[in-house]
Amino acid sequence: MTPHQANYFAHELSRRGPSGSVEKIAGALADAKVDLNPHQVEAALFAFKSPLSRGAILADEVGLGKTIEAGILLSQFWAEKRQRILLIMPASLRKQWSIELAEKFYLPSVILEARNFNQAIKAGEKNPFERSEPEIVICSFQFAANKEDYLVGVPWDLVVIDEAHRLRNVYKPASKTANKLKSALHGMRKVLLTATPLQNSLMELYGLVSLIDEYAFGDPKSFSAQFSRLDATRGFAELKERLRPLCHRTLRHQVTEFVQYTNRISLTQPFDPGAEEEKLYELVSEYLQRDQLHALPKAQRTLMTLIYRKLLASSTYAIAGALDSLVRKLNASLRDDEKLRENAEEDLENDLDCGFDELSDEWGEEETVALTAGERLSIEDEIAELEQFRDLAVGISENAKGEALLIALEKGFVSMQENGAEKKAIIFTESRRTQDYLLRRLASTPYADKIVLFNGSNSDAKSKEIYSEWKEKNAGTDRVTGSRTADIRLALVDYFKNEAKIMIATEAAAEGINLQFCSLVVNYDLPWNPQRIEQRIGRCHRYGQKHDVVVINFLNRKNEADQRVFELLSEKFNLFSGVFGASDEVIGSIESGVDFEKRIVSIYQRCRNAEEIKASFDALQSELEDSINAKMNETRSKLLENFDAAVADKLRTNQTKSREFLSRVEQILWRLTRHILDDRAFFPGDEHAFVLANPPYQSANENRIPLGRYELTREEEHAHRYRLHHPLARAVIDEARQFECGPATIRFDYSSTPGQSVDLAPLVGQSGTLRAAWLSVQTGGDGEDHLLLAGFTDGGESLNEDQCHRILDLPGRLATAGGPDSTQENHAKHAVETSRARTLEEIAARHAAAFEQEIDKLEHWAEDRKASLELELKELDTKIREAKKESKVVSALDEKVKWQQTVRKLERQRAERRRDIFEAQDAVEDKRDELLEDAETRLTKHLDEYPLFSIRWEVV
Repeated sequence: MTPHQANYFAHELSRRGPSGSVEKIAGALADAKVDLNPHQVEAALFAFKSPLSRGAILADEVGLGKTIEAGILLSQFWAEKRQRILLIMPASLRKQWSIELAEKFYLPSVILEARNFNQAIKAGEKNPFERSEPEIVICSFQFAANKEDYLVGVPWDLVVIDEAHRLRNVYKPASKTANKLKSALHGMRKVLLTATPLQNSLMELYGLVSLIDEYAFGDPKSFSAQFSRLDATRGFAELKERLRPLCHRTLRHQVTEFVQYTNRISLTQPFDPGAEEEKLYELVSEYLQRDQLHALPKAQRTLMTLIYRKLLASSTYAIAGALDSLVRKLNASLRDDEKLRENAEEDLENDLDCGFDELSDEWGEEETVALTAGERLSIEDEIAELEQFRDLAVGISENAKGEALLIALEKGFVSMQENGAEKKAIIFTESRRTQDYLLRRLASTPYADKIVLFNGSNSDAKSKEIYSEWKEKNAGTDRVTGSRTADIRLALVDYFKNEAKIMIATEAAAEGINLQFCSLVVNYDLPWNPQRIEQRIGRCHRYGQKHDVVVINFLNRKNEADQRVFELLSEKFNLFSGVFGASDEVIGSIESGVDFEKRIVSIYQRCRNAEEIKASFDALQSELEDSINAKMNETRSKLLENFDAAVADKLRTNQTKSREFLSRVEQILWRLTRHILDDRAFFPGDEHAFVLANPPYQSANENRIPLGRYELTREEEHAHRYRLHHPLARAVIDEARQFECGPATIRFDYSSTPGQSVDLAPLVGQSGTLRAAWLSVQTGGDGEDHLLLAGFTDGGESLNEDQCHRILDLPGRLATAGGPDSTQENHAKHAVETSRARTLEEIAARHAAAFEQEIDKLEHWAEDRKASLELELKELDTKIREAKKESKVVSALDEKVKWQQTVRKLERQRAERRRDIFEAQDAVEDKRDELLEDAETRLTKHLDEYPLFSIRWEVV
């Protein structure tokens, strides 16, 4: 390779592609450590489509990888140094996002929550959202809304909102969180992720669109008037057309050619609690149903009741510890000992291990109140009762559900054996004490030495030993992140994959880890939140799973309420069987899993007998069915699906293009690296790998380039993955970009190149001139780069652009220092100028199309606003007619006078409104013109261009 080719390759690897093209995201695709599917590439391209876009709604069905689609976007923004990025989501998803960004896309992130935010403020930071080092900021809906004043101060490059349907009622003044976020993030580019953009009303779709672009439609009144009664002849086509640039949706059945789904098989293991277990359940349940409890403050009564009911259903060991915590908490209240109280609460939080902070974030905060003298006596009685319950629980050593687990595991393993799957099971519980109990119970089985625990702290002796061995084994590789929390999770998953048969996990394993190698999920404790269940099963039932996934649930035959909860989750939510799990319609109908949990808790609290339980669950089931509106499903289908009739063909094309670009990026990155680091690293044989023994660069970024073995595809676990945006690769590319490439003659070797090229074969034995130049076009916040290549033979035949690329791809060596003569140089310059003009014309055409789309949008918006003003007049006309009618009906003089006064007042309002309308219409027109001027300004091009080299070429 010559310096000219190295310079050319470096520029090609740095090039930003045009919006909407696979080239745009080629770098992000090359870096991602995921098996990309074409629909994910298509979704990412959609969000990049127009330079005037304010964002997009990515609404693929559940299970199609919206996180991956967003990750591609984030990677591309990051690579382009647009690194002020904010992610907003439900609290329960924060950790999962953080881990996946690091593992799959090598992107750093920080989770901002009350604790570290307040610490940062105390330490003197003005705005913790403004990071001193580039990091993607992740936070929950509630936290972001509460920090509205801080969010406003950051010029975000991109805001991604997951589970965005939670904000779909933003058009309602009562939707405080949504309105705060809309206000704080006004004008920022946003991507909304939701599988259910439209659930019960078209107004929800209006709400989501208004978060992205408040000029896509008029106000809520005009939208409702125009589109509330859609049919084949009125409004439907227009609404669909106006949504086209904003919303992208792919269905699972459209991608089965590219994504292979396995099935879910549901197994139910019934059990009958013993007499002592039943007695304990009845006593604690009755206690929790009381109107007033000192141990459970009102502000968090529902949340804490949920927690204790889940622990009661988990195991006697779990509830015994929880009851002891309550006793200690009440004793602390009597002694006014805040430290003792905190210790008791911390003990409960540690045992629960299902994100107590996250639950509190969504359920609300606790209030503390001073005790009266009478309350102190009442507390002493409550303590005595709780001690009695605790002692009863401690005395029960054998749990019926624990015995049933042994039977269930064997059933599951038999089913897996029939499917040809390896014997591996993950058992989920909501309590660490239950986790310890299950470890002891399984100690007498053949799996005793094949068990690994997974929880929030992973601090048991065996986990520490596994972690220590893993660190030693992976020392010097980029698998070791330096974060104990992240690394020990990886170590335990590796151990489960390679050594263990059973993982006993708390809710900490329900997010952020991938277990495609395991196909048995055991819900020892079943959450009442359907979204949490889906998360759990999704650890195993996901892309890359080769076998049907068996899901085992336990059913208490003596508990009517437990049976009805299971029936709802199984039959109405379809969580445990089928190919896809819960449907979007059903999951979306509950708004959020927390709301559903609250409904379930209220039934357990209210109902005292089987009849009441049956009636309450029947009512809830009926309510769910009503909310799953068949007509709205049909509307959703017609509006949001099949924008492109040839979806499959388009996806195939994207898949082909993506693979071609990925292959080329890897190929030229490897060739360039081999050339630049040839004398600075050891390259063993023909492997796509090298060993870096000494620092290759002396710079401020030296510490970011670790030593050791690098692999382009990283087939070995103990090597660094060499990728386009790795600090070492960037240093290599930057070095080659700086090469000064004077005139030269380069001999290109076609004969030693494997494969034959139809384009190049006629050029063998010929020579000519080739010129390369760089053109960078910046438009607002977006940019694209072009390598301009032009060439011709000595016989005067022009080379097409593809031939120029293929010549420079051939092995080359410098023949002489002399380059083209002045005539050839001028000819080449003119050819490059022609290429430059053609490129700028293509950009101008794309920008013109984007501008035309913006004009159409703003024309529609202006019409919507005018229609809204006309609606107000019509409403006043209606009120005047009704008032006149009432005036004629009444007989009493004073009543007639009152109605006449009302009529005159309304007529004055109408006259004023008519005058206002002309002014308002002028204001709308002015605003439209202002927005168009802004769009025109954003499309103003700024050019950066320079020549790379001119060479004489010979092909031999």
